Amino acid sequence: MTQPSVELVVDARCGTGESPVWSIEEQALYWVDIPGRSLHRWSSEGHAQWATAEMPACIAPRAGRPGEWLAGMESGLFALSGCGAAGGTPLQADRVAGVTHARTGMRFNDGRCDRQGRFWAGTMLMDMAAAARVGVLYRQDDATTTPTAVLDGLIVPNGLGFSPDGRTMYLSDSHPSVQTVWAFDYDPDSGTPSTRRVFVDMNPLPGRPDGAAVDADGCYWICGNDAGLVHRFTPQGRLDRSVPVPVSKPAMCAFGGPQLDTLFVTSIRPGGDLSDQPLAGGVFAFRAGTHGLPEPPFGG
Repeated sequence: MTQPSVELVVDARCGTGESPVWSIEEQALYWVDIPGRSLHRWSSEGHAQWATAEMPACIAPRAGRPGEWLAGMESGLFALSGCGAAGGTPLQADRVAGVTHARTGMRFNDGRCDRQGRFWAGTMLMDMAAAARVGVLYRQDDATTTPTAVLDGLIVPNGLGFSPDGRTMYLSDSHPSVQTVWAFDYDPDSGTPSTRRVFVDMNPLPGRPDGAAVDADGCYWICGNDAGLVHRFTPQGRLDRSVPVPVSKPAMCAFGGPQLDTLFVTSIRPGGDLSDQPLAGGVFAFRAGTHGLPEPPFGG
């Protein structure tokens, strides 16, 4: 299969560009820069960004609240509001729910909503070299409850995704000592995952499993961090495609565009000599040859 043409959308130079979400209503892409403490927006009108009080790691739009986002940050989940068209002003952050971390120096990482609008997000110790299994996967049912700890023992939880019918949940751990993607049977009524099993062992494959997206065919797209690739796996866990991008650290992908047939990819801008990848930290896009699904908003 001919490789698609990958284009630079925004030379954002994010430290860690994460959690891209396409807004169908606005025809705009939102994402965050974790160490940059900022929320970003791109559309035909241009690129805007807003400062956040803590490091944001994952976002989801809030149902019935235009312009408001639920964000997993450092100390908990927050409602972010104040996204004006021009950007530049700090966002208002109202705490929805706090969490008690196992250690200091932790924050939220990857997260998204299931098909019913529950928000799922994992936590991690920011010192990845410690390889501490203190990360927890939480489920936030609505804005009136406290987060439910569903799974622990994670180092760098990542790759959250849900099958089109909402009955399979995917989760990865991108730490170099793990590099595994799991699949779970998922009860959409109760929001309970079960029957954890290895979906893909990425240790023999190029790249660590980072952020992911699921297309309308049920295939699982995941960024191969450190390898400059975006992989697509079939629902059976077979590697179907690998698309190269012009940076070594793609971070997370999301479907967008008028037909939801464009895959947007955020990336990380590491330190050191970047002469071979000057666009690191940018947002890229390519035609995926398939369609995605609308991202469910947080229903709480």
